[in-house]
Amino acid sequence: MPTGIVADIGPCVWVGRPGVVQILGDTSEVVYVCGCGTGRLTGLRVQIEIPLNAMLTAIIVAAGSSRRMGFDKLFADLHGKPVLWHSIAAFAKCEEVADLVLVTRAENLKQVESLVADAAPGKQCRVVVGGAERHLSVWGGLQTLDLAVSKFVAVHDGARPLITPDSIRACLALAERDGAACCASPIPDTVKRVDLDSVVTESVDRVGLWAMQTPQIFESSLILQAYAAIITRSDMVTDEVSAVQKLGRRVALYNNEEWNFKITFRRDMEMAEHVLKLRDEAALKGTEQ
Repeated sequence: MPTGIVADIGPCVWVGRPGVVQILGDTSEVVYVCGCGTGRLTGLRVQIEIPLNAMLTAIIVAAGSSRRMGFDKLFADLHGKPVLWHSIAAFAKCEEVADLVLVTRAENLKQVESLVADAAPGKQCRVVVGGAERHLSVWGGLQTLDLAVSKFVAVHDGARPLITPDSIRACLALAERDGAACCASPIPDTVKRVDLDSVVTESVDRVGLWAMQTPQIFESSLILQAYAAIITRSDMVTDEVSAVQKLGRRVALYNNEEWNFKITFRRDMEMAEHVLKLRDEAALKGTEQ
């Protein structure tokens, strides 16, 4: 892991990431916290250690307009917290996540910064302004990567508040194996294709059809290459799997059996509230046993 050396115990920089030394003891070996790691100060030499599994940067996309909802769904109350708070908190609970990047609209910067401080205390976080389209927002988030730390990148929709740390870890494990992975679920419903008048024109064989979710996790170099090609060609993609597919790369799917739908319609808020209540009840029963 990287080692940083500074000349004093004031503000320091480690592999390009600013951190503030926090004095936690008055001894010749002072324990401090810097960025996402901890270390010891002996004389003027500082060695920073980060957990071996902290290798993932999470880009949470929260720059949408919520046109179908009629109000900004990301800040709507869900189980006592804003929708976006739940997405941030899930990644903050993962030791594998070294840092987070929140991509939002300019007018929401301060509000998102406050959410991050509450949902992800102690995590390295950056809040940046997104673009007019989702892929431009993701590209903006990718520009902030610190490749000295970020071996993998997860891109997640802020409007999927039901994602769990366990699902994130399972998807990351697949990405470590294959270089690219995505949470997904097989489509159980009968699928029809319709015309512009919503009249059925044909049936679609659902065998092998899966609905993509997020997070979608990739080796950092791979997703950067895929998005650079998209931007160069002025293409538009609706998810990162599509960008990586254009390079001819394999993407593994993690069959996510947990609730992880995207908040799109008003009824989705009611369902999400119910799911979170059930999870609370299950957790309470677990502690009582």
